[in-house]
Amino acid sequence: MPDFGEDAPASAPRPDLAPHRTPTFSRRSRRPAMSILWFALGLIALVAGAEALVRGASKLSLSFGISPLVVGLTVVAFGTSAPEMAVSVQSAWSGQVDIAIGNVVGSNIFNVLFILGVSALITPLLVNQQIIRQEVPVMIAVSLLLWALAADGGIGRWDGVLLFALIVAYTVLVIRQSRRETRAIRDEYDEAFAAGRNGWDAHWGVQVLLILGGLALLVQGSRWLVEAAIDFARYLGVSELIIGLTIVAAGTSLPEVATSILAAIRGERDIAVGNVVGSNIFNILSVLGLSAVVAPTTLTLAPAVLGFDIPVMVAVAVACLPVFFTGNLIARWEGLLFLGYYVAYTAYLILLAARHDALGPFSTVMGGFVMPLTAITLLVLAYRHARAARSAGR
Repeated sequence: MPDFGEDAPASAPRPDLAPHRTPTFSRRSRRPAMSILWFALGLIALVAGAEALVRGASKLSLSFGISPLVVGLTVVAFGTSAPEMAVSVQSAWSGQVDIAIGNVVGSNIFNVLFILGVSALITPLLVNQQIIRQEVPVMIAVSLLLWALAADGGIGRWDGVLLFALIVAYTVLVIRQSRRETRAIRDEYDEAFAAGRNGWDAHWGVQVLLILGGLALLVQGSRWLVEAAIDFARYLGVSELIIGLTIVAAGTSLPEVATSILAAIRGERDIAVGNVVGSNIFNILSVLGLSAVVAPTTLTLAPAVLGFDIPVMVAVAVACLPVFFTGNLIARWEGLLFLGYYVAYTAYLILLAARHDALGPFSTVMGGFVMPLTAITLLVLAYRHARAARSAGR
């Protein structure tokens, strides 16, 4: 896992904490109370838009005979990432690169550490073998790919084309594999996403209106949220990147929060895990890919993103393997561990933004003791589980 910023002491300004540039689409700076109002309205519009888009697209797909499993793995998983898509594309198009990048990286960290952490605290999460063998390695691979593409300091248009082409290929692969899934898994997705076929939205005309209305809400909500986020950065005296990594990332991940926690409460634990992993893959390949394609210029990354935030995102993805591998279960204590690390990550960003004197000791404790101890513990557990599995197979 990456070091908690020992190379960025409290007295040294982080590169992304430079004076803010004037946004290209914000009409005027608002008072704090108005910014909070518009931020809240933006979140409401994003969540409502995502819900309408997912409902309309899911029902329309089912009306055309597409299986509930395919709908769950594609339309629903991707639809819950629609807020991230709307915000990052809007930000990239308008030149707010830090928010576009921070939203994707922060959302991926939030999805694993916070959403899976809270879901596992509600009930231990069983992890499907396909997620362990395919989806988690894909999530790790695309995270490493993003790190490699960003090594030169930016994500260019052709990098975006490559990322978006990979999400198309991945979607085709998932659809083909879904034809071989068991009836039990199909029934689980059918119950979660295809209930109420004869409801008020059963007609295809209503479904099309839901899709169009959802897209409109996403576009407008993303505009309100990004403008308010820029105002927050000015009022708080922190960078747009910090706002993107925290407030915007958590806000745009609300659909994933609702979907995974509700699935955990209902006992649909495969869906709770699959939604998070699928959304993380989509965020990198589709959200960031499309953002790089539509951006007027290359998405230039702040040095701190390359040196700290992206390595944290990669480490979080890699940490899923030993956690998921041990008994195909995310236990409550592992959920608490994930949640604790998200609190630590957020605390680090706050201390760094404030240049607080506690940043140095905090970084030393996290980087020198807590993180190595956690890594050793997970490796030992994975080793013991592998030995037990080999012994049982003899």
